[in-house]
Amino acid sequence: MALPILETATYELTLPSSDVQVKYRPFLVKEEKILLLAMESDNAGEITKALKDIVHACTFGSINVDLLPTFDLEYIFLNVRAKSVGEVAKLKLLCPDDKETYANVELDLSKVEVQVDDAHTNEIVVNDKIKILLSYPTIDSFDPKMDAANMKTAQLFDVITNVIHEIYDGEIVHKASDYTKKELHEFLESLSSDVFLNIQKFFTTMPRLQHEVEVENPKTKVTSKIMLSGLQSFFG
Repeated sequence: MALPILETATYELTLPSSDVQVKYRPFLVKEEKILLLAMESDNAGEITKALKDIVHACTFGSINVDLLPTFDLEYIFLNVRAKSVGEVAKLKLLCPDDKETYANVELDLSKVEVQVDDAHTNEIVVNDKIKILLSYPTIDSFDPKMDAANMKTAQLFDVITNVIHEIYDGEIVHKASDYTKKELHEFLESLSSDVFLNIQKFFTTMPRLQHEVEVENPKTKVTSKIMLSGLQSFFG
């Protein structure tokens, strides 16, 4: 006689990047095991793969995780985890006032959202005829903790080249996928410094999974605000 297979609850969320609704379920023991093994390995590549595999499985294979913007992937995983092991995360945070004391904080993960900077845009205007449309990087193509303003030149050019989606020249649309990396680099080199700075601004103002919390220092009783940003910040 076969063992019973338990049914799992299903939930819905809306992708921050596209307003598309996605169904998801909590992760199972077998998927939690994948994540724990990856975290024990302390290998960034293994952790990223586990994250993608779990999101793929828990969204019933309905989305291509390789093409998801990083903030979409993190948002889905945060919701999957909240429904799997509890919506309240217990964190230990360093108090900003003395920078040596840690405080325990409980955070309701259901309140965490992807925040968008008011100054953010993925359309870069070059002049009255030419503009660039940028796509959001995936977790494999760009580490959101990296500072685009302080990258080495070659690395920055490679990162920007990877996110160029289309270049508009009046009525003509040039798809980046139709051009070589060398041709795209030459195009970037022809831009003015102001336009190039606006491209860098795309990265610094990009949507992020973040949430502000209040922390009271147990020693000094001083209350401070801390902005948590990025998926790892929400796990104690």
